Amino acid sequence: MKFQKSKVLLISFAHFTHDIFSALLAPILPLLIDKMGITLTQASLFDIARKLPALFNPVLGIVAERTNAKYFVILAPAVTAISMGLLGVVNSYFLALLLLFIAGISATFFHIPSPAMIKEFSGDESGKGMSYFMAAGESARTIGPLLAAAVISMWGLEGILRLSVLGIIASIFLYIKLKDYTPKYQAKKFETTQIKDTLRKVSPFFIKLGSFMMLNYTSKFSLSLFLPVYLTQHGKSAEFGAIAFGIMQAGGILGAFFGGRISDKIGRKKALLFQAIGASLFLALFLVMNSIFVLPFLGFFLFSQSPVLLAFTHDLKTDTPNFINSLYMFINFGISSLIVLFAGILGQHLGLFKTFEIAAILTLLSIPFIYTIKTQ
Repeated sequence: MKFQKSKVLLISFAHFTHDIFSALLAPILPLLIDKMGITLTQASLFDIARKLPALFNPVLGIVAERTNAKYFVILAPAVTAISMGLLGVVNSYFLALLLLFIAGISATFFHIPSPAMIKEFSGDESGKGMSYFMAAGESARTIGPLLAAAVISMWGLEGILRLSVLGIIASIFLYIKLKDYTPKYQAKKFETTQIKDTLRKVSPFFIKLGSFMMLNYTSKFSLSLFLPVYLTQHGKSAEFGAIAFGIMQAGGILGAFFGGRISDKIGRKKALLFQAIGASLFLALFLVMNSIFVLPFLGFFLFSQSPVLLAFTHDLKTDTPNFINSLYMFINFGISSLIVLFAGILGQHLGLFKTFEIAAILTLLSIPFIYTIKTQ
């Protein structure tokens, strides 16, 4: 099958509009910490609340196999936008946790079927398709913090709610474009025996992939939540922290865009090796030099593994890609939640500088696990 660029771009656009709002937590986190008077450990629970619905990913993957999952993709930008926008006006810590949990449910519904749709539209160039998809997500995580900085400068934290209208408009547009589309891999029946057989077949792959991710992701997710906090602790403003975060994410756009393409050319494992070495090296340079000019390079390597891991997952031979992707997302979000909690506790007791040092070492230690991952 040929690469269907227009359809790949449409789903990538959906990813972009959705993740603009998912990206708002990190840049506004210093303001939420000050406003609510919470600790770094409590702040880490914000991200965990957002990722907690990932525990239901396998169940939702089964639902996606039995339904027309396109509606998950259509509705998610609006729901996530409204939930994240309301964070700017609430004063209660527990209400903020609830809003982030709702945003997490929406994100979970979105991320299960969308990579399977990319796989369908990419033909034999799944790495390329995943690069478009992930580059759109990283673009959103660049634009989101910059929008947050602009809105905070003009209207304060409460102005974040005004951005929600963009997510609502995006959902309307996606409905118009996707209303006549039926997923190719939609299964009318997905029986219990199929679930067990699929799990038995793919469990060794996901155990080895998860072991790699547990170490490799420490740098990515520690910085993804706490970089703005780290900078404000070193005397920078919240707006500066948001801009610096956006600069790192800008490098992430290139990493996500080229990561999958590179893996199509040189192989998935070599691409992951390249990423792990680069992420560790540039995180160490950032800590030594304390310069934002290192951040684009750091972002490139931190986020270049995402399309590679997605492509690796969809290299598995299966006729239930939604369910397979739900297993990947379950592991991905579960591991990232543990890492964020780990980083929050370490940051509170040892400081964020030492936490980032440990993250760089653990990312380097993920390299041996690359060579255990097999799709056959």
